[in-house]
Amino acid sequence: MSTADTNNVDGSSANRANLDNFDAEALTAEAQSLLEQFCRQPSIAAQHQGIAEMAALIEDALRATGFTTQRFAAPAGVDAPDIVYGELRGSGPYTMLLYNHYDVQPPEPFELWLSPPFEPTVRDGKLFARGSSDNKGEIAARLTAIRALRAAHGTLPITIRWIIEGEEEIGSPHFEQLIAPHADLLKADGCFWEGSGFGREDNPTLGLGSKGLLYVQLDLQGMAGDAHSGNATILPSAAWRLVQALATLRAPDGRITIPGFYDTVREPTEAQLAVVASHPDDDDLLKETFGVERFNDGLAGFELRKRYSFAPTCNIAGLLSGYTGEGTKTVLPAKAMAKIDFRLVPDQEPDDILAKLKAHLAAQGYGDIAVTTFSNAEPVVTPIEDPFAQRVIELAEAYAATNGTKPEITLIGGGTLPLLGALRRQVGLPGLSAPGNPTYWANGAHAPNEHIRLRDLRNAVLLNCHQFMHLEGA
Repeated sequence: MSTADTNNVDGSSANRANLDNFDAEALTAEAQSLLEQFCRQPSIAAQHQGIAEMAALIEDALRATGFTTQRFAAPAGVDAPDIVYGELRGSGPYTMLLYNHYDVQPPEPFELWLSPPFEPTVRDGKLFARGSSDNKGEIAARLTAIRALRAAHGTLPITIRWIIEGEEEIGSPHFEQLIAPHADLLKADGCFWEGSGFGREDNPTLGLGSKGLLYVQLDLQGMAGDAHSGNATILPSAAWRLVQALATLRAPDGRITIPGFYDTVREPTEAQLAVVASHPDDDDLLKETFGVERFNDGLAGFELRKRYSFAPTCNIAGLLSGYTGEGTKTVLPAKAMAKIDFRLVPDQEPDDILAKLKAHLAAQGYGDIAVTTFSNAEPVVTPIEDPFAQRVIELAEAYAATNGTKPEITLIGGGTLPLLGALRRQVGLPGLSAPGNPTYWANGAHAPNEHIRLRDLRNAVLLNCHQFMHLEGA
């Protein structure tokens, strides 16, 4: 690979020449072998299954790639899996921090899997296994790219620092506690979070941030115990009372009616709106995917994408009260419970929204409803104008040009990465979900038959090679 080719990231022909110097099929096979090894090892954080074994497997893979490693362990008395840390020094001054996680979601229900979840199986050009998409596939792709670059050049042009945790799928509850004593080790010029994948045209996608989260449970105890439903004329129903309380949180048009809920919501900038406007309409595809005939309020096109990106939510995630078994049981419920998640946008803070929720319930006469918080995380977004974001977008554009496509940019993802707030507080560096994760929109992550397309694995390895080679120009 010539110096001229290496330094030129603007011309598609030069970039194609760069990437063509790698044996893409051999690298894909290497990445697939690594991924299958990782996926055979269960690592279910929610069930405390295989976590220590997976951490050891990841650390061994880092060392085999040339990284020096150490563990960020929990202090005495705290039950949390180790974060695996690796560092690989490069020839230049530029330093990148990578983040991934080695834990996976529980595989249940087993009966819906077409092949065992921890026995990687290839069908129709796809590799099926729990963790293949979320998030072991990206670990394998990044490792393979780093190995390829070291084999070609002897060293990397940048230094890579890498943290791989084991609790992301349960909300990273100890992440900040584990990284705080090691914050100096994590200093870098930029950070690649768990990455983005590929679009319908095999074009790279990238995300600049995620919404915040407040997840609460509402519990109502109306009577000492359930009663015969014939007493509904004179005794209170916990189910009705909770439903009526829930109805005060959200208007029929979807607007959240908690006083002050929208006070701090940051309006999108012209640059952000321009990105949303540049995206193609996916209305028909989304309707087919989710099995709906229309979206809320008849939204379509730009207005649909705008609301998805910039609007907060109040979602009822679960309801439970009374008898829910087969057949009939005429019962007046004494208890009722609801789980609610709020997705928050800049500059909403979860503690502030929690206080406003409690004040609203009390003001509406529902102060007897107990509110328990399970998760909270602030929204974290890197501005599209940030130089680091602009550099990664340039690299994605150069790579996409090799197959005649354009990258797709998600400004604020609908999900939440609780760890991002901790990284912002402890390290304070710009970050994003860079393209290079071998995944796509229909990957089945968190569901039975999770999978990746092998062609995405190929693209992920090459794109990671491309990014690691050229980031030093940022």
